[in-house]
Amino acid sequence: METTRLGESIEKDHTQTGPIKIVVRYADGKILKGCTQSFFPNKPTFLVFPFSDMPTNQPMEVRLSDLKALFFVRDFRGNPSYDEHKKFTEDKRPIGRKVEVTFKDGEVLVGTTVGYDPRRSGFFLYPADSQSNNLRVFAVSAAIRKVRYL
Repeated sequence: METTRLGESIEKDHTQTGPIKIVVRYADGKILKGCTQSFFPNKPTFLVFPFSDMPTNQPMEVRLSDLKALFFVRDFRGNPSYDEHKKFTEDKRPIGRKVEVTFKDGEVLVGTTVGYDPRRSGFFLYPADSQSNNLRVFAVSAAIRKVRYL
C-alpha cells in the first residue's frame, strides 16, 4: 500500500465516492483529460469519462500498455505560467525514496515513490513540488528511459 504525503493510502483514493480528475498521456503524445473511478495499476484497462464543455456519459476504455503516464490533477487547466520546482524543499521530509524519472520522450519528473519496481507495469510518483497541479503520477515502466535515486 502506498501512502501520500498527507498519509492517505492509494486504496483510499481509489475507493472514494467522487470521480478522480486525470490527464492521460499516451506514449504517442496524445492527451486525454477526464475522470475515472476504475484505475488500478494491476489492471490492463480502465475507463475514462472525457472532460469537455458538454458532459458525456460515454466512457472511453484506455489500455495501460498504450500510455506514458497517468497524471492525477487538481484541475484540468493547470497553470501554464507556473514553473514547477524539480527540487525538494528542506522544510518538508518526503515520504518514500527521492527519484528522478526520465521518460523516453525526454520529460523529467522529480518526486518520491515507495513502490518502484521496473518489473511492474508502473509506479506512483509524488511530485517534489507541493504546489504542482499534479497530485501524483502513475508512470508506466515501458515509457521510462531511466530512474535515478537522489
